[in-house]
Amino acid sequence: MHRIYLAATMEYGLGSDNPEELAYYNKLKEEIDDMKKDTINKGIPFYWDSHEGNK
Repeated sequence: MHRIYLAATMEYGLGSDNPEELAYYNKLKEEIDDMKKDTINKGIPFYWDSHEGNK
């Protein structure tokens, strides 16, 4: 399990024909790809128009 996880997270090929290992590897790769697609908002948001009403 650890070998498959490391291969998936480090973007290495698995090198195995075992269907169970391939299924786990593909599942991990999909989850990693989904996490990369999600944006992470850090810090305080800054809006240019936030002081427009205070003029």
